[in-house]
Amino acid sequence: MAGTDPIAEADGDADALFVLTAALLTPARFPSVLGDDYPAACAALGLGPHPEGYGLVFGQDGLGARWTVVVDDVPLVAVAISSWDCGMAYDLSPDEETVVTGLPGWPLPVATAAPGVPAPHDPEPEEGGPAPLVPPSGDVWGPAQRRLGADQVALHWTAWRSRIGDDGTYAESAEGTETAPAGAAGSDPYDGVRRVLDELHAYLEEAPPVGRVRSASGAEAGARLLRADGPGWSFVAKADDMAFVLLDELPREVLPVARGARLPSLLEGLDAMAVRPA
Repeated sequence: MAGTDPIAEADGDADALFVLTAALLTPARFPSVLGDDYPAACAALGLGPHPEGYGLVFGQDGLGARWTVVVDDVPLVAVAISSWDCGMAYDLSPDEETVVTGLPGWPLPVATAAPGVPAPHDPEPEEGGPAPLVPPSGDVWGPAQRRLGADQVALHWTAWRSRIGDDGTYAESAEGTETAPAGAAGSDPYDGVRRVLDELHAYLEEAPPVGRVRSASGAEAGARLLRADGPGWSFVAKADDMAFVLLDELPREVLPVARGARLPSLLEGLDAMAVRPA
């Protein structure tokens, strides 16, 4: 998702905004780095959980400072993202009337930079204003990194699935991650998995905050990919297959959950209650 179209183009103008990329912040699709669910993600940016959601526009002003502009024109941002994902140019220029707020910094890493302006940097802090948003560090492991890891498992589901044998264990070491050895963190790592499955069953009895369980189209026709999060854990599953769990207490470990006898009904129930992109 990338673009280089400025909302306003004026070198040295702090009121200009060169749009670099964008993201959606909706109940069914939000940057998971911000929170376990939609209300939490909104709260991380000081926003109320508006039912229709927001668009997040990431750019630089004419002085090179990083800004996140929140707009309420979700369809416009969605069209821009879809166009960029297809390799098409799209001039994302939200109307000023749709701007909800402007926040210093970026909550996500942005790989590109605006041409002809200074290198990306945080704007000068304003008295009483919010601290600049910053992407999560890759040097530590915590809730944000755990959710980002689950995003990567969902994005590369086929590659992860190909590493799992018929017995639900890794057929080979997963590059870039560690599998959970017996006794990791001083206990059976699958104690954590069982806790996650219990909490997911509880979601079926009492609905969690919106966005805790999301369902999206998978790579194969008819397949649904499920994403769920909770206190200290993330869950990724293919509705007609198996699942993976990531835990805060087991840094960078991805635990496979075989389909077995009970998982199918759990996945069916989660898919039925999940929020889905419009």
